[in-house]
Amino acid sequence: MEKKSKNPLKSILTIVISLAFAGFFLWLALKGLDFKVIKASLAKANYLWVLLASVFGILAYWFRAIRWNLMLEPMGHKISNSNSLWSISFGYLMNLTIPRSGEVARATALYGVEKVPVDKSFGTIILERVVDLICMLGFLGLTLLFKYEAILSFYENSGVNINPNKILLVISVLAVGTIAFFVFKKKLANVPFLGKIVNFINGIFEGLATIFKLKEKGKFILYTIGIWVCYYFAAYLVCFALPETSGFTIADGFFIIVVGTLGMIVPASGGIGAFNLAMKYGFMALFISMGKSAELGGEMGLTYSFISLPLQITIMLVMGLISIPMLAKAREKAVSDKEFKN
Repeated sequence: MEKKSKNPLKSILTIVISLAFAGFFLWLALKGLDFKVIKASLAKANYLWVLLASVFGILAYWFRAIRWNLMLEPMGHKISNSNSLWSISFGYLMNLTIPRSGEVARATALYGVEKVPVDKSFGTIILERVVDLICMLGFLGLTLLFKYEAILSFYENSGVNINPNKILLVISVLAVGTIAFFVFKKKLANVPFLGKIVNFINGIFEGLATIFKLKEKGKFILYTIGIWVCYYFAAYLVCFALPETSGFTIADGFFIIVVGTLGMIVPASGGIGAFNLAMKYGFMALFISMGKSAELGGEMGLTYSFISLPLQITIMLVMGLISIPMLAKAREKAVSDKEFKN
């Protein structure tokens, strides 16, 4: 596999832009805030609930690792669950530096220890994102069913303006591009430079197609449910750490995970700023729907975000830093085994 030359200037620029996004959203979230209220709320929080939430956060990693193994199996790659876990952990660590770089880093890390082609494993990662989107839509459906007023209030407070025509245009372009790829694939594959690109894209589609070739569909569904149940409890249990939010219902938890996921989608380093702002507006919407003060809701949303986000980042850092020596050890073993066989 050829190593592509990295452009340090591009990487630095990406990090700077990401940090700028984080700084801007954090400024919006903290604007006009009384820090004494947040400090007091953090001081009286019950962090045993946060510790329990972290267990579910880490468990989600393990479930995702096993599920990834199930997705790679139809392509003839039976990898160890530990190598899958540490590759995923390394990918999340890279996301803390350059947003969205973790997917490529994860596929590359797996290639280093299991020799799974990057294009194929990357295809399964894209498939994961599609499955995650479906699960996210499921939570959104539950939220619309039980917390419609809060969703409406969040939409009004966030200032987000969704243009359905733009969404339709993006979907149409993707659809036409996909059709054109399959129609002209064989012709483009013979072009020297384009051939490599076509083969890479083809590998991605092969990874996506594994959803139809899964040998253990039942396990895939169960682990997918397990991942999102863990995400739910990792987000919901933090609410019990704060007296003002300890009475939140299961339906409130649905709303929190939807809003939190939307905040993490923004390409800001570690979700910093964007997650805080999303939680501020989200909790304002929840408090308004409960007939409570929107200002108090905003303060509690930020307090929640100052507990939940550091928890997520800490898990990413700990698991990611552990993954570096574990992957290095696995790579040495793979090289050693290959030399012994030769």
